Amino acid sequence: MKNTLLIELLTEELPPKSLARLGQSFHEQLRGMLVDAGFIAAQEQGRWFATPRRLAVQFADVLAAQPDRTVERKGPAVASGLDADGKASKALEGFMRSAGVAFEQLERVHDGKAEYFVARQHKAGESIDLHLAGMVEAALKKLPVAKLMRWGAGEAQFVRPVHRLTMLHGARIVPGSVLGLASGNVTLGHRFMSSGEIVIPTADAYADTLRAAGKVIADFAERREMIRAQLQQAAGKLQCLEDAALLDEVTALVEYPAVYEAGFDAEFLDVPQECLILTMKANQKYFPLFEHGRLSNRFLVVSNMQVADPANIIEGNARVVRPRLADAKFFFETDRRTPLQQRVADLGRVVYHNKLGTQQQRVERLVAIARRIAVLLHGDVAHAERAALLCKADLTSNMVGEFPELQGTMGRYYALHDGEPAVVADAIEAHYRPRYAGDALPQGNVACAVALADKLDALAGLFSIGQVPTGDRDPFGLRRAALGVLRILLETPLPLPLDELIACAMELNRGQAAAADQLFDFMLERLRGLLREAGHEPNAVDAVLVLKPTRIDLVTAKLDAVRVFSVLPEAEALAAANKRIVNLLKKADVTGLGNEADVVLLQEPAEKALFEQVVAITPHIRSLVAAEDYTGALTLLAGLRAAVDRFFEDVMVMAEEALIRQNRLALLKQLAGLMNQVADISRL
Repeated sequence: MKNTLLIELLTEELPPKSLARLGQSFHEQLRGMLVDAGFIAAQEQGRWFATPRRLAVQFADVLAAQPDRTVERKGPAVASGLDADGKASKALEGFMRSAGVAFEQLERVHDGKAEYFVARQHKAGESIDLHLAGMVEAALKKLPVAKLMRWGAGEAQFVRPVHRLTMLHGARIVPGSVLGLASGNVTLGHRFMSSGEIVIPTADAYADTLRAAGKVIADFAERREMIRAQLQQAAGKLQCLEDAALLDEVTALVEYPAVYEAGFDAEFLDVPQECLILTMKANQKYFPLFEHGRLSNRFLVVSNMQVADPANIIEGNARVVRPRLADAKFFFETDRRTPLQQRVADLGRVVYHNKLGTQQQRVERLVAIARRIAVLLHGDVAHAERAALLCKADLTSNMVGEFPELQGTMGRYYALHDGEPAVVADAIEAHYRPRYAGDALPQGNVACAVALADKLDALAGLFSIGQVPTGDRDPFGLRRAALGVLRILLETPLPLPLDELIACAMELNRGQAAAADQLFDFMLERLRGLLREAGHEPNAVDAVLVLKPTRIDLVTAKLDAVRVFSVLPEAEALAAANKRIVNLLKKADVTGLGNEADVVLLQEPAEKALFEQVVAITPHIRSLVAAEDYTGALTLLAGLRAAVDRFFEDVMVMAEEALIRQNRLALLKQLAGLMNQVADISRL
């Protein structure tokens, strides 16, 4: 018989930032177990619920008992399962004992590689009562929980203490015990708006019963949408900018949401709005309101109580936020009394890395790298040096000490207060960009120079001491730094050689050439992923990057040229010929070969014709490549197809006479160099 299944754990307040993930994982684990055991069909998706005090799942059409089924167990290979006399070996005997079968009941199955013994047994379906509690226990152990708690006198462990367990199949309580709790059909509602115990009559009635009797909106997604709609409605003519992370967090903090508007004294608006916004969001979980893009002195509170007169809630939240804003104002006013220039010396007391010195020593390196980049970009060197000198000074400020997320942002405000040029102040704020995928890039040569210097110094310094990311481990965010450098060079774009930038940063960090090479290869791998995510064909990306380009700003143009070339009718034949040339040159001894063939040693008409075309086309190709017209260069190369085909049809490259053989290899070397200036077309 089929019916709806409900499982609920009533707990103490669960961690809000991981609540949705816990609910989804609990649902996924149980669904997989129920499908594997045959209690539900594979297409049954079910539903999950999560509130601050409960995790629950619900599945429709769940069988009361499994269907009868045949269980198949794979045993040892026939070769190892039988001894020389054809009798069962010890390995096979052990398998038969564990499977509960006799030798006569075994079957032989060939899987395409070897023949194995298989035991097949008919197994009668068992009641869900025998399995459900064990499945719930197993699912709880697999949840993404960093730290477990133990409560009371028992040995049960979970992320928070669990007080009640509900397991219903239709209206029937499924017997069982989980975390030392016997299952039932009684739960609790909202901590303040509900009174007494609530009986869940049937599994289907769970959400409606909690809403009506318990003042709990159990469905996380429904509760989130309620909050979002109330926020937009309460904002009225002001703007409430949607913050997905904050919305998820407040959804995990309330069971019956109600949104109220409150305010603070307008005098606090003299403090940079980033400080006020972060204070309200991070500390109080408020939603700031904006007017014409600027922060207003109004904000929205998501309360866990819906009341007829919310005056006390509004007044209480306004009273609570005032000391926070007063602290921000105090920090801001106090910090401005000390110019950034004076704070630079304080960086000498802040350790950057025990093997890479202090933040002040790092700033000295940033100044040198930024100077080099500004010179290459023909930018304002003095402004780049000044911005690099001051870019880390706000790390010693009170505001950044309280809110590390504001580093750079506060540096800009303090620099403007100190009378620094706007371009310097903007570069201080922008040098952390891009902070994440899709973040805005620094604008202008000065900001780009300091941003590149910051990321290159981190990469070179940490690579020079062997702190290279491995697997999922990247504690210093070096992959993010590498992607930041690549995005700035690629998307701005900037005509800077990546190998020279790495060499400059490595020299200042006393890194070895091997570390520089390792870092260059590391960045090309990040570039490979970046280009593929942008939609470029993997073969084209490989063809361009295998040549290890140093001008990252030219890579997109090369990829566009390869894309145009690859659809030409000559492309496939030339790619195959180029691959053949590369293989011949690898196998042959080409050490000592010149870069051009000797016309006197050419014998066959086909090799003479190819030589003449190569000589004629070479200056045009070089000119097009120098002008960055890569599409024109590859299109011109396509004209060599007929001569190349004829050469391989009529000419024996590996001739017996050494001089002739060496000359033909030199011609191929010359041709390969011409064909692979933009990309290694053999990769196509």
